Amino acid sequence: MTIFSKIIAGEIPSYKILENDKFFAFLDIFPLTHGHVLVIPKIETDKFFDVPDTFLAEILVFAKPIAKAIEKSFPCNRTGMAVVGLEVPHAHLHLVPINNIDDLNFTRGKIKVSPEELKIAQEKIIANLEL
Repeated sequence: MTIFSKIIAGEIPSYKILENDKFFAFLDIFPLTHGHVLVIPKIETDKFFDVPDTFLAEILVFAKPIAKAIEKSFPCNRTGMAVVGLEVPHAHLHLVPINNIDDLNFTRGKIKVSPEELKIAQEKIIANLEL
């Protein structure tokens, strides 16, 4: 069972943004920028392109209102997205508020955020969700 499956099951706490029967979105606690969200399928599959087609077809539709809420919640030009998949063996999509391409640079250091900052970010994004 991956750490993400434990988050989905509620065994590990998270800063949940949105959930449905197929996907779970929550704040990355080691973000590139404030407001960095992870979107994961509720099935445990290591590689993103091994996820069943129905999930692949729906993950962006699920992520769209979250991306728009991120843009309303944090000063940025847009919400960037990336699939890296090396950190956790569970397919996931990164949604990151960005102003330039370097904001999606996963080789640079992550920012340090407090639990209070994560809670504020969670509340902002949820408040701006339009479903």
